[in-house]
Amino acid sequence: MRVSVVGSGPNGLAAAVVMARAGHDVTVYEKDAVAGGGLRTEAFVGDGGLYDVCSAVHPMALASRFFTSFELDRRVDFVTPDVSFGHALHGRSAVAYRDLDRTVEELGGSGRAWGAVMRPLVDNIGAVRALSGLALRGRPSEAVGALAMAAAAVGFSALTGEARALASGVVAHGAAPFGSMAARFVGAVLAAEAHSVGWPVPVGGSAAIASAMVADLRAHGGRVVNDTVVDDIRQVWAPGDIALFDTGPRPFADAAAPLLSSGYRDRLRRYRYGNAAAKVDMILSEPVPWTDARLRQAGTVHLGGWERDVSRAEKQARAGRHPSAPFVLLSQPTRLDRSRLPAASDREIVWAYAHVPNGSSSDATESILRRIETFAPGFRDTVVHLEARPATSFAELNPNFVGGDVLGGRVDLAQLLTRPTLTARPWRTPIPGVFLCSAATPPGAGVHGMAGWHAARIALQENGQKMPDLSPTDRNHE
Repeated sequence: MRVSVVGSGPNGLAAAVVMARAGHDVTVYEKDAVAGGGLRTEAFVGDGGLYDVCSAVHPMALASRFFTSFELDRRVDFVTPDVSFGHALHGRSAVAYRDLDRTVEELGGSGRAWGAVMRPLVDNIGAVRALSGLALRGRPSEAVGALAMAAAAVGFSALTGEARALASGVVAHGAAPFGSMAARFVGAVLAAEAHSVGWPVPVGGSAAIASAMVADLRAHGGRVVNDTVVDDIRQVWAPGDIALFDTGPRPFADAAAPLLSSGYRDRLRRYRYGNAAAKVDMILSEPVPWTDARLRQAGTVHLGGWERDVSRAEKQARAGRHPSAPFVLLSQPTRLDRSRLPAASDREIVWAYAHVPNGSSSDATESILRRIETFAPGFRDTVVHLEARPATSFAELNPNFVGGDVLGGRVDLAQLLTRPTLTARPWRTPIPGVFLCSAATPPGAGVHGMAGWHAARIALQENGQKMPDLSPTDRNHE
């Protein structure tokens, strides 16, 4: 059967891999010259080194049902730091080690509460993944995950001191309305993975993940057609075919408009978007001069100060204002992966982004540098090359990032339940054989491939087929 996949982000490629493994004739259509969507690694302009266009750290890539079945860790080398993430504070910062016991110990007086909140999640990580959509739903253990998640949501509010600051960083990381149940849910899942698989970095950059998926697709007869814009579903689909759209709800509504009811189109077009990201990619002459040297070991550092400071910045961005002291998420991948630099280089690569209002065209460089300098005095003096990317650059890069929302849609409780519409199978559309599989469908944002996995699974079920084996050695598990 002819299968078309529109969009080559991690979800589109996941759907393509599954369908090709199941024996279908699969073509992926990508508007850019390179496949991968947000999974792209590019060279700096005029200087040596590689930076990740979007995400650089990938806990979900080692946690999700799709990628564990695909055995991604056998196809791509990952480096997992002992420090999953740090939260910069004046003086002694808060640090989340992969080792939960060490985290509790170093948090001092507030550590016991962090352990009490996190241990049920870590001990029941399979159930937590089922509840969050990173694994299959419907298992009996999901009830355990629900109880652990509910306890964590309440427990985050009860934390104090450094542990509370640590929680505020992962809560803000998900860009949901700060302090909301949705924000705590996302933060709890991220923190649980920090103490489980950790927060690993792929060697060579995020594009290595996309390359592994494209290689598998091609090995099973599929193809990628680049530089092709699909703005009418009839370009790639006819009755009896299967089409999977790794696109936002609005672009799909436009492409499929002649075949959709006005009511369904209107629901898709009402899909909402959240805060945007403004990013700065930098090459440094030396490691970031953190006041707390432990932060040099982290792949990810949250810069926001105490919870009240993080909350203020996030609420300002959501209200349409540019925070003067924004919440900044910083990644320092070459602390772990030197292959991103020219041979024998002693430089470092750092990227950092701030949450800004959706649609912002402002250059956030100064506010980001000022924020880093607060916790790493002398940082400016280490910057030898800098490239600024406002939120609008993300919107231009990828039509799914509306207004620069790199999470592909507003994260709040209502939209978690109606992503993109309220239905038991949100990946299905009213058109037979046509599915949505972007981050606008469950389980939402992140490099996990699960939206594509779910959409492909349903497509195969409706075609009377089982899920194929996805392992690199083609072992028959079904």
